[in-house]
Amino acid sequence: MTGLQAGLKNRHLSMIAIGGVIGAGLFVGSSSGIATAGPGILLSYALVGTLVVLVMRMLGEMSAANPTSGSFSAHADRALGRWAGFSIGWLYWFFWVVVLAVEATAGAKILAGWVPAVPQWGWALIVMAVLTATNLVSVGSYGEFEFWFAGIKVVAIGAFIVVGGLAVFGVLPGVDSHKAGLSNLTGHGGFLPNGPGAILTGVLLVVFSFMGSEIATLAAGESEDPQRAVTKSTNSIIWRIGVFYLGSIFVVVTLLPWNDPSIKKQGSYVAALDSLGIAHAGQIMNFIVLTSVLSCLNSGLYTASRMAFSLGERGDAPKAFARTTSRGVPMAAIVASVVFGFVAVFFNYKFPDSVFLFLVNSSGAVALFVWLAICFSQLRMRKIIQAEAPEKLVVKMWLYPYLTWATAALIVFVLGYMLTDTEHDGRETVLLSLLVAAVVLVVAVVKEKVRGGSRAAVAGASSAEAQGQDKVTAG
Repeated sequence: MTGLQAGLKNRHLSMIAIGGVIGAGLFVGSSSGIATAGPGILLSYALVGTLVVLVMRMLGEMSAANPTSGSFSAHADRALGRWAGFSIGWLYWFFWVVVLAVEATAGAKILAGWVPAVPQWGWALIVMAVLTATNLVSVGSYGEFEFWFAGIKVVAIGAFIVVGGLAVFGVLPGVDSHKAGLSNLTGHGGFLPNGPGAILTGVLLVVFSFMGSEIATLAAGESEDPQRAVTKSTNSIIWRIGVFYLGSIFVVVTLLPWNDPSIKKQGSYVAALDSLGIAHAGQIMNFIVLTSVLSCLNSGLYTASRMAFSLGERGDAPKAFARTTSRGVPMAAIVASVVFGFVAVFFNYKFPDSVFLFLVNSSGAVALFVWLAICFSQLRMRKIIQAEAPEKLVVKMWLYPYLTWATAALIVFVLGYMLTDTEHDGRETVLLSLLVAAVVLVVAVVKEKVRGGSRAAVAGASSAEAQGQDKVTAG
């Protein structure tokens, strides 16, 4: 057992931090958000973006002081208790192994469209197998794959924003984009055509596309300079969300009227490219979505395995999860994660409307639970760091503790609002996620009691032994 190794270079970490923010959900899920809130979806993205920036600032404060592969789970363990670290760690692992199945299926659909000779399930199998092999080789090979996957996403979105922006302002040569213009923001029923309440519904539809921002803090533990890596990724989160999310969505809703039927039919980004008369827009976008899917799969497998490794190290998962190969790869943790992913893919093809739907919905609100745990952990961890090593506070949460409490209140409000949403499965998602969280919490509490009882028994046995020795000595 050699432990994890520092195999990630600074360029890997930078791209993992950028790529982690751009999930396939941005390309695939934005059309339903635009249809619900109109141009006001920009406010939904801005609201969730602000929430993520604040949560990442808190996580950055704790992770810069103590970089670890367990990230927020390890921080919760120390700040709130073993039960919190156990619960949030396993819920996060569960979230990512379900994501593996979702992304493998999405990728397989695109590939089957290109090469129909291979069945869809066959492509899902191939994609999962290739990325499992990548993760099993070394952390450096994961980093290298992610560097190029994320690089393609970043270049594609950057080009989309530049080309689309030029078209909106009428300065793109050779393109007659008659539908484009800033008037799309206020025409067609106004900026909020479906009323202010649609902003909150939009929040529910876009919040899950932001999951992944925290991957850089997990990966930092395997980098050359963990503290610098965490500080850099935390400080750059604002422009990353501003450019990639708000920038690209702004381009979409100004290139086309929000109620243009092509947005729902083709997807927002494909429709936007089509409106510029760009040839093969659908296939170009399919390639970019496929890259995002592969990037998400690659990172999801890495993230799930590192969380399992951390849980194994802390005695909250089988000890085998904490063992690594000579190259610093936690093989058992990777294999266990991918096996569950394969099982979920099987459920998706065999029982899509029952078992798989339950898995997706029951992991849906985990992102919000994780963010809430980060808020409460930071409230306690700030005091611990200040008391033990104040020099490690190189990243500080703004306006502590007021902004932390405000962020936690906003997350609780979003969860509460989801309970009123029956149209987009919000209520079902929260209730099923709470059910799974309750089960994990019960296991955590029972485990803690058993652990406490066995410690007490050992302590009692040691005390009895010591008393026996004293009696022998006295005799």
